[in-house]
Amino acid sequence: MGIGATAGVAAVGGIALTAQASSESSDTSGGSGASSSDALVFDTDAYTTLTTTITDADGAEHDVEYRFYKAITYVSKPVDETYQSLNVSVPVKIDGTAVDATDAPILFANSVGGYMPSSVADATGVGGGGTTGMPGGGAASSSASPSASASSGSGSGTGSGSGEVASGGNGMVNGQGEMVSLPKLALAAGYVVVEPGARGRTLKNSSGEYYGVAPAAIVDLKAAVRYVRFNKGRIPGNVDRIVSSGTSAGGALSSLLGASGDSPLYDKYLKAIGAADASDAIFATGAWCPITDLEHADGAYEWNWGSNATSSGSQVDQTVSKELRSQFAEYQASLRLRGLGGFGALTARNYDAYLVEQYMEPSATKYLAALSDADRTSYLAANTFITWSGGKAAFSWADFLTHVGARKKSTPAFDAFDLSAGENNLFGKGTTQARHFTLYSLRHESGSSARLDSDLPETLRLMNPMPFLVEKANPKRTKHWWIRLGTKDSDTSHTVSANLAAAANGLGDEVSHLYYWDEGHGANSDPGDFIKWIARISGHKAKRK
Repeated sequence: MGIGATAGVAAVGGIALTAQASSESSDTSGGSGASSSDALVFDTDAYTTLTTTITDADGAEHDVEYRFYKAITYVSKPVDETYQSLNVSVPVKIDGTAVDATDAPILFANSVGGYMPSSVADATGVGGGGTTGMPGGGAASSSASPSASASSGSGSGTGSGSGEVASGGNGMVNGQGEMVSLPKLALAAGYVVVEPGARGRTLKNSSGEYYGVAPAAIVDLKAAVRYVRFNKGRIPGNVDRIVSSGTSAGGALSSLLGASGDSPLYDKYLKAIGAADASDAIFATGAWCPITDLEHADGAYEWNWGSNATSSGSQVDQTVSKELRSQFAEYQASLRLRGLGGFGALTARNYDAYLVEQYMEPSATKYLAALSDADRTSYLAANTFITWSGGKAAFSWADFLTHVGARKKSTPAFDAFDLSAGENNLFGKGTTQARHFTLYSLRHESGSSARLDSDLPETLRLMNPMPFLVEKANPKRTKHWWIRLGTKDSDTSHTVSANLAAAANGLGDEVSHLYYWDEGHGANSDPGDFIKWIARISGHKAKRK
């Protein structure tokens, strides 16, 4: 079946699905649109041999020869093949030496940004896919919210939500301002790389129905994992060592993928698109600045950034901000989480001390220790709120907030009163582009008797990793977590990733959670360490033929 063909309309759980017409073609991408699992058998011969030079995180160049399998449809009843397809890259030679990737870990790198559609169909090689917001079998809405067109996580400051557009290897930037491609780094390390596309919130069919709204993106990524596992022995790599990665909304989805492995809550959605009969559990999760826990994100944002002015220098409505902060306090207490490092119970009253002690001061200390004496002296002179003593940085939470400066978003940051946030679009339904998904915002606009649409509680649960870690621990969750974000990232609250880390740590999972000092949204200052972490937790040792 050709990429992008669409026909027919169905609905599952209130979400419009555009079913593919069943037809055969000479396309060797692996998807035929048939209901049989035969359509999901990976074609081991449908590759192109490519060569590229990849610079690793230490600055060394490597000549890599690899097999590139392009735009393979990963479900048998696709809604839109432009997005429901994946690329596979398998290393063959590194620096002229043949490598055996049969048992190598698999990096499962999504490039979702802003919960927008992500396609790998036009990629010409590894790390070259993941463009978002592209019209495919359906078209991106022409009336999309401001955040749908924002670039690189800039947001609009008006409740813009997760507004970045990511492309090419997760859209990350290192400490030197250079783009980071985890797929390329993984390939140069001898890993197999899978880059999946996924539907996103702006996709709209000819009937005006939004078919990429929640939970489409996570359903697609689960289906892509199932495709890889179903093809064990055909797709090279160890399917029991799949490591997910993603940034911002992609980081949220990566977290959710790890937390919700094999949950039956997704079964009807996976069945509707013809997902393979296989596990969708993954081995490890890499998440950078995850925009997640959305139904509680407004309160968390105000707790963190409520006192900070906007870029225009004005304060947000403090009545609204305080009400939302109160909601956060109740929610945080309900989680009953304990901080890393033996900190104790995490509450709204002590979370500022926890963030400073566990993350912010160690982050500043690492940054300052790496500077030359002259540069450190200059930095400290320009940032007098930091006390530097005994090789350690110390400061208050209030001074840290002043240092960060303007908040990125207005209030509410995610469920905007005027429905302008990307998340309002994410929870759209049918021909309705955007909906309120919190009672607070809904009742602010529609009165105290208003009720959320009946489908929203289930949909919200399907989009949030926290219930799978806190309410009842999912035994099939990943047990390895790599979580990162910048200290100056005000696209969401710092408590969001810290809660995620605390929840996983409380279950006994391995958690590596750090903040990058003075970095913003989409930062990735230690990509080489992530690649080494994969090797360590997976027990991988490169095999030379």
